[in-house]
Amino acid sequence: MNSVLIVDNSRTMKGIADETFTELNIPCHFLEADSGKTALEELESNRVSLILLNWNMAGMNGIEFLKRVRAMPVHREMPIIMITSETPKYNMVEALQNGATDIMVKPFTKKDLIEKISGALF
Repeated sequence: MNSVLIVDNSRTMKGIADETFTELNIPCHFLEADSGKTALEELESNRVSLILLNWNMAGMNGIEFLKRVRAMPVHREMPIIMITSETPKYNMVEALQNGATDIMVKPFTKKDLIEKISGALF
């Protein structure tokens, strides 16, 4: 079974992810973290197949978290989809240069998330 770590300070993302994985008929267990620090703790104690990562969080933003995860050899290839409301191109380039598998800009549709998840997992 896939485990998806949702790193977001909004609870809305879990509902969207749950609906999307159900629609794709992919059995999934969701882990949630409202900060980069909590997400790192989840990674230490759980096996994760995919990370949905918000850019803007208190304490440790998404880019800082992304850099830390990519520095861990065991997580270098794990799909990480950065989710952001930041639209400047340089932000997207920064995310990709630091190891994001893909980027989604808020607001997005369930169809957009299906495409990103399908591309990351299959």
